[in-house]
Amino acid sequence: MRQAGAIVHSVLTRVRELAAPGVTTADMNAVAEEMIADAGGIALFKGVENPQAEIPFPAALCTSVNEELVHGVPGDKALAEGDIVSVDCGVLLGGYCGDSATTIAVGSISAKVQHLLDTTSGALALAIEKMRPGLMWSEVATEMQSYVEAEGLSVVREFVGHGIGKEMHEEPKVPNYWDKAQRRMDYELVPGLVLAVEPMVNLGSRDVDYAGPGLWAVVTKDGQPAAHFEHTLAVTETGVEILTDGN
Repeated sequence: MRQAGAIVHSVLTRVRELAAPGVTTADMNAVAEEMIADAGGIALFKGVENPQAEIPFPAALCTSVNEELVHGVPGDKALAEGDIVSVDCGVLLGGYCGDSATTIAVGSISAKVQHLLDTTSGALALAIEKMRPGLMWSEVATEMQSYVEAEGLSVVREFVGHGIGKEMHEEPKVPNYWDKAQRRMDYELVPGLVLAVEPMVNLGSRDVDYAGPGLWAVVTKDGQPAAHFEHTLAVTETGVEILTDGN
């Protein structure tokens, strides 16, 4: 999984370098597809089906711009100064998966949008800091939610992280918030458990929906920007290891 994660890390590093006004998300995806193929990997997202969408997902990357939260399809519209683009990448290598995401500023962005990015990445960093054997996931999720909401931002409910291993999406589900309705799905962090932890945070309301009938992209209902960060994390005997940081 670390080897698959290393490819994902390399792709996201390169895409971050490419992100600039005038570059398209299709340009980013073309580079990603070439890098994944050259490394002997398989793009996990390409060909995935969704009952909501008219077509299987057509690309290696999810590229979600501004008010798009997740599952944006790469296209020919050029990025502009002040945009943000969330890039999600998954790779299968040797029968095991790696999955990671980052949100990238295109040129100079507003202070409030930078705060959104800092808080969302901070929620992921907080989860990494807190995760250890014997803790219940609810304890981590509660701290993530409290941190984000204390910063005046909203945690998305409809989309969550997931277990990961030989398949991209495995049990358990990994919410970035906690409430009483989820008590039955709580679980203990134990050595060997691998989770894709991926906080998704909105600048405005937490409400999201599909961009339209038959479309993949999920957008904020109020049209304000959203951010998304993710790492594949393995619980160890002493804490947690990041499998998608390139180390």
